[in-house]
Amino acid sequence: MWWDSIAIALVLLLGVPHGGLDAAVARRVGWPAGVLPWLYFHVAYIGLALLVVGLWWWLPLLSLSLFLLISAVHFAASDLVGLQRQWLPWIAHGGLITVAVPVLQREAVEPLFALLVGGDAAALMQILTMVFPLWLLSLIGYCRVSYRQRSYRKPLSQLVALLLCALVLPPLVSFAVYFSLSHSPGHMRREWQQLKPQERRRGIYELVSYTLLAWAAGGAVFWLLSGAPSALWLQITFIGLAALTVPHMLLVDWASNKRRASGV
Repeated sequence: MWWDSIAIALVLLLGVPHGGLDAAVARRVGWPAGVLPWLYFHVAYIGLALLVVGLWWWLPLLSLSLFLLISAVHFAASDLVGLQRQWLPWIAHGGLITVAVPVLQREAVEPLFALLVGGDAAALMQILTMVFPLWLLSLIGYCRVSYRQRSYRKPLSQLVALLLCALVLPPLVSFAVYFSLSHSPGHMRREWQQLKPQERRRGIYELVSYTLLAWAAGGAVFWLLSGAPSALWLQITFIGLAALTVPHMLLVDWASNKRRASGV
């Protein structure tokens, strides 16, 4: 459908660039300066991404399941940044895209999962369907948490608005709205604010360069592979996101938080 094409374009054009500041984040959390450390960082980053692609080729169902799990953690951490870590809000935010959207739009999502993992998609959907009542209970509990703690009311209202979108919009459109218009801009804004003034010019160059390289790599893979264009772009987009999410999470959700916890 044409709206799915627009959704994938939004993810690629507005969502992918939010990892373009990862090198700046690495320097902020202590990665050494200099040419050789810069090269080592990129070798490690690309190597991790390629390992994810290789794992997806070998074990697609496991890879998609792990991708949903780590995405849930990453989305919750981003949505609730700066707030006390409580399980109910984390589960509610983490499960919106990874559990609620697939279950609420099962007929539309299962064929998309099938394009990513083959005939095993039904097994994954059954697991998500079993998890959905637990997610719904976490959302109800989250409402009670927000009643007692005002700081949770804004993220809860955003979550409810996105849930309403998931009820009426196609799943790829719902994902694009969240990923491209909520998650990515918020992440980039926070990372930009934490950059030192002398780092910002270099950060812009890196953001533009890495974004262009990511788009070029996706285009090259599309040109080399054969198949229906819509299916290819879906596979390139989501397998590519999975590949980039692993090193991205290690930086922004582990190294950065670890450094913040140490008081450095």
